[in-house]
Amino acid sequence: MGAYLLKRILILLVTLLLVSAVIFAVLMVIPSDPAQIVLGIHATPETLQTLRHKMGLDRPVINQYLGYIKNVIMGDLGRSITYDVSISSLIISRLQVTVPLAILSMTFAILLSIPIGIYSALHRNRMGDYGVMVFSQIGLAVPAFWAGILLILLFAVTLHWFPAGGFQNWLTDPVRALKSLLLPALSLGFVRAAVLTRMTRSSMLEVLGEDYIRTARSKGLSRRRVVYKHAFRNAIIPIITIIGLQAGDLLAGAIIIENVFHLPGVGRLVFEAIGQRDLPVIQGVVLFIATLIVVINFLIDVAYRYFDPRIRYE
Repeated sequence: MGAYLLKRILILLVTLLLVSAVIFAVLMVIPSDPAQIVLGIHATPETLQTLRHKMGLDRPVINQYLGYIKNVIMGDLGRSITYDVSISSLIISRLQVTVPLAILSMTFAILLSIPIGIYSALHRNRMGDYGVMVFSQIGLAVPAFWAGILLILLFAVTLHWFPAGGFQNWLTDPVRALKSLLLPALSLGFVRAAVLTRMTRSSMLEVLGEDYIRTARSKGLSRRRVVYKHAFRNAIIPIITIIGLQAGDLLAGAIIIENVFHLPGVGRLVFEAIGQRDLPVIQGVVLFIATLIVVINFLIDVAYRYFDPRIRYE
């Protein structure tokens, strides 16, 4: 187990290093001059050259990259051109929206999809199964932003149950803050629930046809015990894999949803940075999101051993 964890950590570090190199290289080839963005189009060549030297842009590319990696290891992602504040502090301030939004979305998706996926597998080719399949098809067909617009029209504009957008600080009004995240969370979670439902159903159907399930039934075990202790426990590995992939995908989906609902999260920060050509912020946020995705996948790999003791770590 220790050797496996060490190996996975080394792979994680190498992956992050490669990701940082790719992000740095892509932003380097984009036709944009950070010094020009800061000083404006009327800046003189001498002023531009002075600022480029101050920002280290006149150094060799490899030296710029090594300096960037050194700063990242120290927790310094740079400074925003637009806001003139630390990028790390910008991201942390926006996480109060994005993290609860991702947790609510994933919780909704899991609590909805796993029970109805199991139900669908146990009632294969019946009306309930067909209904679940229709739900999953709709979830796959409807984009998250379109689901968000429909939810706004129904619950905010027509029924006035939830706010149509905006966000109230958690310290000021936690109830209103939670209400402002419910519709975005449902929008993101609806699509994820559709995928998880299909995976749960197919995984359960595969396991329910195994010999050990028939043996458990022949021994007189209750249906509930057969389904949840024997069948679901062995079907959960592919479900965990999808949950891990979707947890990372939520961060990408948040970019659109946070703009639909005008939420000041990390996704909206990326959108604003692109519009303002704030390359350091784009670089910092993309690296942060990539790091989260890599770490989530690492934790999923480790979780396999807990849910399936048959997995060997070599």
